[in-house]
Amino acid sequence: MSAPPPSSAAPAAPRSAAHDAEARVVDLGELRQSCSACALHALCLPASIGGQDLARLDHLVKRRQPLDRGATLFREGSEHPSLFVVRSGSLKTSVTLPEGDTQILGFHLSGEIVGFDGLAGERHQCTAEALERASVCEIPFEQLSRVAAQVPGLQHQLFRVMSREFVREQQHPVMMGRKQALSRLAIFLRHLSERRAATGHDPLELRLSMSRQDMANYLGLVIETISRLFSRLQAQGLVRVDRRTVRILDPAALHALAEGGEDENRALA
Repeated sequence: MSAPPPSSAAPAAPRSAAHDAEARVVDLGELRQSCSACALHALCLPASIGGQDLARLDHLVKRRQPLDRGATLFREGSEHPSLFVVRSGSLKTSVTLPEGDTQILGFHLSGEIVGFDGLAGERHQCTAEALERASVCEIPFEQLSRVAAQVPGLQHQLFRVMSREFVREQQHPVMMGRKQALSRLAIFLRHLSERRAATGHDPLELRLSMSRQDMANYLGLVIETISRLFSRLQAQGLVRVDRRTVRILDPAALHALAEGGEDENRALA
């Protein structure tokens, strides 16, 4: 008996688990125009999160009205219902000291998250204010926590982002412990550069949305010192300053100053 003729349609090859996973992957690039795309990017969500989970996250994210320069996003002591992703523009956070003065705690750039300060006591420990016209995505934290508990990838990344924010907060007292004013400014510029790189921007081109006064407050210096140090860094060829834009010309030298590898007087002689 002759063998049966081959079938005209070859049987489909079995689908591998990797192939199935690939089919479930959501192309976040197609969602860049939605508010949730910004929030998901800032949370560093793994690309393997499937469409159903992505839809659940999308449902949580709320886009708030734009904030004008000087507008307050939340105030110290207010209830803490949400995290906020800076979609565009930038913010500053500050606290009021017992004597009534204001201490700036940090600056928050596009793609970063603010609001972690209120997780412990369920009330904000600082005030967040727009440094320029800005827009934010709001993510209710209680709902985000429930979804994260059911989506392991999201939970892992949420903890990772929280840890990164807490580590960043520790950089401020470390910087303030440096006696040399130049070292403080170099650390500040290096941190901004690293954060620019983390959000996909040019790490050598820094647009300083904060005023020189705000910068001086944050660094524990006076505004005249800030202006003088920028002029000296530019004279030495480490940076180029054009109003509020700072171009880093010598990253290695700036890093050395941040690490305190050179004496200030020798470095700027």
